[in-house]
Amino acid sequence: MADDEQNETTEPEAEETPVAEDEAPQTDAQPEVEEQVPGTSSDDEAVEAPVEAPGTTTSKPARSRRHVPRAERRQRTKPKREPAAKRKPITRTPKPETERGRRQERRGVVVSDKGDKTIVVKVDLIRSHPRYKKVVRRSVKFHAHDEQNTAAIGDTVRIVETRPLSKTKHWRLAEVVEKAK
Repeated sequence: MADDEQNETTEPEAEETPVAEDEAPQTDAQPEVEEQVPGTSSDDEAVEAPVEAPGTTTSKPARSRRHVPRAERRQRTKPKREPAAKRKPITRTPKPETERGRRQERRGVVVSDKGDKTIVVKVDLIRSHPRYKKVVRRSVKFHAHDEQNTAAIGDTVRIVETRPLSKTKHWRLAEVVEKAK
């Protein structure tokens, strides 16, 4: 029992009111060393402003240098370029005779030729599904420009992509591959 009484008496002595870290007086001789938490670097601690005790006043706390205003950023000097002694004359190269770019071509069957200088071409797209590898058939209708109204319903034609000619016409008839029977 005597041991129990001694433990009880020593416990209240061990309990003291904890002093907050912010209120602890700091000495200039030995600054407190904080334990470094894994995953943080000492650079992050150096960037933050030191915490001061309440009641002390300073002119301004040290600001974080992570985001420096543009005017205060480090300036890099650009090397001076020597000016050219004589300018070369501008020479224009002749335009190439070839087409401007690769134009898409499609082959399809004429479904309608009711419009003036316009045909509707149905193009069947056959491709395998990217995941299931099953052959998927799909058809798309294009409005194409037919200047001479040469194509008729059922003809197999080749159409070429061109600039927009109307709201729906972006293709033109290149040739009639096979006439309908």
